[in-house]
Amino acid sequence: MRACLHGGHSRDFCDHAQDSLDDLAAAYARQGFSLVALTEHMPPLSNRWRYADEVALGRDAAWMAGRFAAYVQKARQLRAEYAGRMEILVGMETEWYEHAGPWIAQLRHLYALDMVVGSVHHVAGVCFDASPESYAQAQAAAGGLVDLYLAYFDAQLTLLKSVRPEVVGHFDIIRIFDPHGEETLVRPEVWARVRRNLEAVRDLGLVLDANVAAWRKGAAEIYPCTPVLEAARDMGIALAYGDDAHAVAHVGFAWERLDAHLRALGMTASVAGPQGSWPVWRAMPAT
Repeated sequence: MRACLHGGHSRDFCDHAQDSLDDLAAAYARQGFSLVALTEHMPPLSNRWRYADEVALGRDAAWMAGRFAAYVQKARQLRAEYAGRMEILVGMETEWYEHAGPWIAQLRHLYALDMVVGSVHHVAGVCFDASPESYAQAQAAAGGLVDLYLAYFDAQLTLLKSVRPEVVGHFDIIRIFDPHGEETLVRPEVWARVRRNLEAVRDLGLVLDANVAAWRKGAAEIYPCTPVLEAARDMGIALAYGDDAHAVAHVGFAWERLDAHLRALGMTASVAGPQGSWPVWRAMPAT
């Protein structure tokens, strides 16, 4: 069965997305998905945490909070519309920055969200994944490239323990603008953080987002990259397909390629999630 646990960003509720949420849901249904988690970005805690495109459009935090409420309402309408044909989870993708934890908890409770994708896009108060320039700014703020990685994985661990997201978004996206990202990732001091965080994922019973957006953008590796996938496999951690769709054209991207990739690494179809019903890939832990 096809399932996507990180997707459904639409132009209706995300300024850097294309196509309507109606059209995205219809595209998932056409492609035979049995389960889709709509995971729109959480609204910012304050104007301080707006993205550049949101600032340029004159958005403010209060307006974006209202837009998020409208997203939840629309997503629930779609869930009812597709009932019996495709299960829709009404979810949210997080940010992580100062004081984000209580805000996430408030949103989760207020809207009774079905699930959360826990993602980190900021280090040292700087959004690092918007552009090479923003990455360089975050690197400078962190004190260097290795320190950027260390700070990222430290922030991620705090998120995992504080929020306990059902899905861990693009685990190693900190590689995004590092041309030698895999080499940096396996440096001993960084890799120790990677393994520590994977152990937390395992112990908390969370699912890793097998995020194919990197392939879509021309990268050789998905998030997480092969060394992380192998470590996750050996720990028995489940992985779920995430197209991170921001347009109809992204829906279902590289599903077959991901299936082949994970199977080649020794993972097979399984189930996970709060009710044990989410289609995933995993391998039994090594003994």
